[in-house]
Amino acid sequence: MNNKNKQHKHNCKFIVGIDEAGRGPLAGPVCVGAVGTKLKNKDEKLKILEGIKDSKKLSAKKREEWFKVLRENPEFECHHIFVSNEAIDKFGIRKAVIFGAEKVLEKFSRQPDLVLLDGSLYAPGKYNQETIIKGDEKIPLIAAGSIVAKVSRDRVMINMHQKYPEYCFNEHKGYGTKKHFEKIIKHGFCEIHRKTFCGSVVSLAKNG
Repeated sequence: MNNKNKQHKHNCKFIVGIDEAGRGPLAGPVCVGAVGTKLKNKDEKLKILEGIKDSKKLSAKKREEWFKVLRENPEFECHHIFVSNEAIDKFGIRKAVIFGAEKVLEKFSRQPDLVLLDGSLYAPGKYNQETIIKGDEKIPLIAAGSIVAKVSRDRVMINMHQKYPEYCFNEHKGYGTKKHFEKIIKHGFCEIHRKTFCGSVVSLAKNG
């Protein structure tokens, strides 16, 4: 390693990007994803992350490809955590997501020098942090966190289809689609439905 590379490594900070997936569905957990790596600052561009986008703007195939890159590259440390539908019903989605952000940060091998969070997320006060509106569109590391969260949650919901095939969770992942409304009206709620989310929207669907 030459002196320039040594200096760059010395100046790097361990920065973590965090985002969530599954804030709005009627069923299943919310997932908080986090990706950490060494950067000089939050604006440093990593060649390996060129072209990465917010998970909502990628196809399922592209998300899986990025997920594989992030998980297999030793430059990145990736973690995720699920917060159950029961916890969402008990504490509300906002507190559930904040709890998830706290717990996912505890999984890292070292405390981050800086935590970058999307939207309305925030971390416990002991972390140096910055919340960025539409951060998943502006900061590649937050976009990476969104991909980890989305892929991890989608896999869980696909598995839930095996247990509750009548709801077609493999198709809509718990979101409030027309088909999902129809299945709830026909079969009622199952164990993974968010009861605090479902009541009013199903009533509207019935009357719509």
